[in-house]
Amino acid sequence: MLLLLPPSEGKTPPATGAPVDLAALSAPALTGARELVLGAVEQVSARPDAPAILGVGAKVADEVAHNLVLRTAPAAPAAGVYTGVLYAAAGLRALRGRSARRARESVRIFSGLWGVLTPADAVPAYRLSMGVDLPGAGKLAAFWRSRLGDALDEQATGHVVVDCRSATYAAAWRPPAGAEHVVVQVVREQDGRRQVVSHNAKHARGVLTHHLLTRGGRAPRTAEDLAGAAEEMTRTAGQEAGAVHAVELGPAVRGRRTLTLVERS
Repeated sequence: MLLLLPPSEGKTPPATGAPVDLAALSAPALTGARELVLGAVEQVSARPDAPAILGVGAKVADEVAHNLVLRTAPAAPAAGVYTGVLYAAAGLRALRGRSARRARESVRIFSGLWGVLTPADAVPAYRLSMGVDLPGAGKLAAFWRSRLGDALDEQATGHVVVDCRSATYAAAWRPPAGAEHVVVQVVREQDGRRQVVSHNAKHARGVLTHHLLTRGGRAPRTAEDLAGAAEEMTRTAGQEAGAVHAVELGPAVRGRRTLTLVERS
């Protein structure tokens, strides 16, 4: 199983720790590309128009300052730096033993700055979306798309790929034909009608991630295995709004299948 996650916009800057060591990050073949993007974002972040280029609003413009000290700021495992809704539900930082090992082996976090990370990779807080057109690197989704295949295709081939990414990050890499690609969708059911949800989808995908990493037995090897594992969540789900009460696996369409998590209204 390969479990693909987006990063979170919300990040907790590490208080202590050594700076990022690019050579120590997973997927060392990406070191040169990471250095290029790092240098480009440092230059852009020093400009007065940096918030506009990076696509950040006035409320979070101060976060751009993190980009000026990326080489010297404390770094910590990505599992603790990313602290948004999905990561709070996934609980990656608290995993221990077998679950933590499964996370290191299967979870891949996509990033506009680093390309792709494991939860154990130590990085500082930063502000850079995959949707940015970055002077010096270009459109980041296209930049990484031409490089991530070498880092991920072999890992994905022959396995089920559980895709919890948003569209912005999904554009950076598509699993190869030899992988069983399953995209996770979340819908809310009310009065017999369904509506795709966005913000709450992050929480549901986080809950699914946590379940897949902490459940007993072997990791899913096929889309049907994945659907069966996800179905386990419905047996203990509560009656509150947002609880997943049904799971549906769709047919293959253009090389991928959709796993739909149905929430209570």
